Amino acid sequence: MSDDPDDLVEHRRRSTAAMDDSGAWPKDSPWVRAAMDALPRDVFAPDRLWDWDGHAWTPIDRTVDPDRWARLVHAGPYDAAVTELVDDRPSSSLSCTSIVADMLDSVDVEPGHRILELGTGTGWNAALLAHRAGPTGHVTSVEADPTLATTAAATLARTGARVDVELGDGTLGWAPTAPYDRIVATYAVERVPRAWIEQTTPGGDIVFPWTRLGYFALTVAKDGRSATGWLHGLAQFMNARDTPATPTHRQVRADRDPDHEHLLSRDLRPLHKNAHLLWALRLALPDVLFDTSVDADGVNARLHDGTESWATVSALPDGRTIASQGGPRRLVDELEAAWDAWIAAGAVGLYDHGMTVAPDGEQFVWAGDPDTGPRWPVSAPAGSMTE
Repeated sequence: MSDDPDDLVEHRRRSTAAMDDSGAWPKDSPWVRAAMDALPRDVFAPDRLWDWDGHAWTPIDRTVDPDRWARLVHAGPYDAAVTELVDDRPSSSLSCTSIVADMLDSVDVEPGHRILELGTGTGWNAALLAHRAGPTGHVTSVEADPTLATTAAATLARTGARVDVELGDGTLGWAPTAPYDRIVATYAVERVPRAWIEQTTPGGDIVFPWTRLGYFALTVAKDGRSATGWLHGLAQFMNARDTPATPTHRQVRADRDPDHEHLLSRDLRPLHKNAHLLWALRLALPDVLFDTSVDADGVNARLHDGTESWATVSALPDGRTIASQGGPRRLVDELEAAWDAWIAAGAVGLYDHGMTVAPDGEQFVWAGDPDTGPRWPVSAPAGSMTE
């Protein structure tokens, strides 16, 4: 397949059909689909993308392999396209089409709105926001990387999108054109920066990914000093660029033998696919990072706390599952205790959770009700799981 316009049209068609088949278009925001039709994803993709070959990230150049490049750009609804590496780790991407659509739905943009986007990246999301805001609205997008900012600004100008791209630190917002009706971040944060609250009009919304699992939509109170709102969806986003790199499981283990091993009788399948459980474990064990995989023998997992403690859970061919743990903490034991506590509390669903940023700066996630429900403080960064 050659890299001519007809081929790109076919890739776009397949991507749209996949969104249809998965029911990923937001029903309450039909404008999202219209905006994506008018501003195709490939227009904003750089000529070099990065693909994981099972061992390392390899460059995929549009001029060398146009078909593979196009397939990466227009992959499935739940596939991101990595556009930049820093220290051999993804640092920027074209987010999954389904997640972009879902977050745009959560932002609840109306024509005429003034919008601040944090994390310009390729400029695609900013262009979609501007399409909705229209000629009476205004979009400002802040990018920390000078190269990305320059490239995105040029692409946006070519498409006619009315977006002002500014070079700066997204945690500071962008005061010169504040206040905004909506603020949306395209990268994950551990805490909501105070500037975001101060630069949002009372009654306006702030939509942002929180840590490594979900994203919230908070509404700023009438006093302009606090905000509260609900979890709106699940997604994994790049962290802010100044987030310290988290040690890997391999680095924490450092080839040490386990201090303790025991057999597990628990069905581990929910640990791999139950989003409600994963959310509960994230709240209960904010410093514990884990990932799972499935092979012919069952579910396997790796855990670590970023410092000294680690664990592996291995499914064996004979049907048994063994937990191996090292360091001062018994992470599998902690995980099982948190799992049992979640079940005992009624297995509260993830969409029953919200977040509050109080006037005094306190931030916490709550379940059920922000005043009377159980709450978890928003505190230390946790990072993201890597090999």
